[in-house]
Formats: sequence, structure tokens, C-alpha cells
Amino acid sequence: MVPIVPAYRGRLAPSPTGLLHLGHARTFWIAARRAHGAGGSLLLRNDDLDRARCRPEFVAAMQEDLRWLGLNWDEPMASQSERLPAYRNALRRLHAQGSIYPCHRSRRDVASAAGAPHEGTTGARGGEAEEPVFPREWRPPPDQPLPPLEEPITCNWRFRVPDDVELHFEDGALGQRSAVSGRDFGDFLVWRKDDLPSYQLACAVDDAEMGITEVVRGADLVTSTFRQILLLRALGQTLPAFVHCPLVTDDLGERLAKRHDALSLRALRERGVKPEDIIAEFDRALPESLSRLLRVDTSGT
Repeated sequence: MVPIVPAYRGRLAPSPTGLLHLGHARTFWIAARRAHGAGGSLLLRNDDLDRARCRPEFVAAMQEDLRWLGLNWDEPMASQSERLPAYRNALRRLHAQGSIYPCHRSRRDVASAAGAPHEGTTGARGGEAEEPVFPREWRPPPDQPLPPLEEPITCNWRFRVPDDVELHFEDGALGQRSAVSGRDFGDFLVWRKDDLPSYQLACAVDDAEMGITEVVRGADLVTSTFRQILLLRALGQTLPAFVHCPLVTDDLGERLAKRHDALSLRALRERGVKPEDIIAEFDRALPESLSRLLRVDTSGT
């Protein structure tokens, strides 16, 4: 019996906290090329859970700028702020499994913990340091009964990662990636005390429920991929494939961020730069690993 291969489904997942820059544009262009080359579909997801920084004008700008660049999507845009019940259902499942626990330690507490190694420094190559590994001694005992989930939630909840387990995934651009849970990254937030899901949980749930077969994103999120792999396994979901694109840097070698207003798509367009010139530059400067990836037939992905 011939196995049924799911149709390719990719996604663009910008966060509307500023204007899209060339780094976003290149990653989204690669994602669109992958979806088109596979004869699949491409979704647009609005990752708008940062209530303090997300703004409606940035949501409108990102859609306009993506279309100006020639990128289109196949279904109406989905917004994470409208999907909170799905994330809460996933949290309940993790709670019932005993996979999470309440945490009253602040990020500052974790950062100042004596001798705490920093994430992203060893096995999870390609990621960037985010916070020190959460100290194991701060965990509650695994057999300690969990308190019920509040309504609303007013404390942080963390996912209990397995101790010293080596994790692997084959990245489409970077090759095999490896990390050891509890050493390269520690227990991480899945729900915040402001009663919102963390990026890790929301992203994992969305990719699973939207049927995403391949995630294309920046190399700074490799460590996040290991966390999301653990979440997807705990939720009994199929893992997508992953492609982490090398980051675009400025003239000083620093990765582009939304503070680089001069390199935003909006600023470039206002200066008269044409989208085809941007695409041509992407093609010319593409690392060989990505050029090779875009040349292959992805219909079996």
C-alpha cells in the first residue's frame, strides 16, 4: 500500500510589532518559493499575542508589504489573538498529563541564579541565548499534585523538559541539529501570568492544527524548535519539517531587527526600490545551502 503524503502546507508568521525588514522578506520569500515549488498552499498567520507592542497599523502594513513584494497566501489570515480557546485546550491537556507546573520565579530570578548556564551556547547551535537554563532544584517534585488552572491565570506555568535527553531534527538548510534538554535549554514558559500563552505553545498548537507540513523561519529560532518538538510530542501531534534560514545582517554584521527602519520594506519602497530588484538580490546572495534547497523538487515533502 502506497503511503499517503500530505499536501504541502507552509506558513508566513509575522508579528505586527514593527515594519517588516529585509530579513523577514527573505525568509518569507523562501517560504513562498518552497510552497510554490511543492505545488502546495501558503498560509498567513498574524502572531499578535504581544499586547504591549502589536499595533493594527503594523498588521495592515505587513499585508500590504508582503503583497508588494509579490507574496500571496491561499486562505484568509488567521490571528493568534482569536485562537485563545485552542491554546487553553492544549494547556488543559498538558496539565492533565502533569507535563507543566506553576512557577513564581521571575526572569530576573532565573538570570541571577548562581552558575546557571545560558541557553544557545552548546548543542542547540544556530539559536541565540534567551535566558539561563531554569534550575532543576526550583521544580516541584514530579509526584506533587498540581493546583487547578485558575480562571483567569495569574501565575506563570512552565513545561517540565526531560532531563538530559538528546534531541535531534534534520534541518532542510542547516543539516542535523542536536540539543540536550535540561542542559542546552531548560523548563520553559507555556502560559504567562498575564493569562496569555507563550510563543512556544501558541506556535506549536497553530502549526499542528493548521496542518503545517514545513516551517520556514530564521536560524535564531532553532532552540525554540526543540521546545516545540517536545510540546508537539506531548500533545500527540505530528512534527512538521523545518528549514531555518541564515539571518540577514547589516553592514556591521549585526542581524536585522525592526529598529533597522532604513531597511524596512516600507522605507525601501518609498525610496523607489522595486520589488523585483529585492528578489534579484535575494537570489544572488542566497547561501548555497538554500539555493540547493530551492532547486530540488519538494513535491514529496
